[in-house]
Amino acid sequence: MNTPDITLSPAAARRIQAIGATEGREVMLRVAVEGGGCSGFQYQFELVDEAQPDDLKVERDGAAALVDVVSLALLKGSEIDFVDELAGAEFRVRNPNARSSCGCGVSFSI
Repeated sequence: MNTPDITLSPAAARRIQAIGATEGREVMLRVAVEGGGCSGFQYQFELVDEAQPDDLKVERDGAAALVDVVSLALLKGSEIDFVDELAGAEFRVRNPNARSSCGCGVSFSI
């Protein structure tokens, strides 16, 4: 199932494809929200080979990210991005629903 409610940035799409090329296989990025972290919720990122039946698939430039139905409500309107900064390189979610987030950017509150 595809959804326009969540987008994949060009940088994230390039990084997913680069990881797949390095590993010699097609990979997708699974993004989920779980309870925990210093602000109440935290993002989980995982590389997977296939989607689950109820996953929502977000595609861009031949790359794909997957979001489970439970996480969709907390991620609605978000952009999945990849940043490469002096402090490190990581996937990041730009979430308009988050009222606050911790300093590391991995956990947030609604």
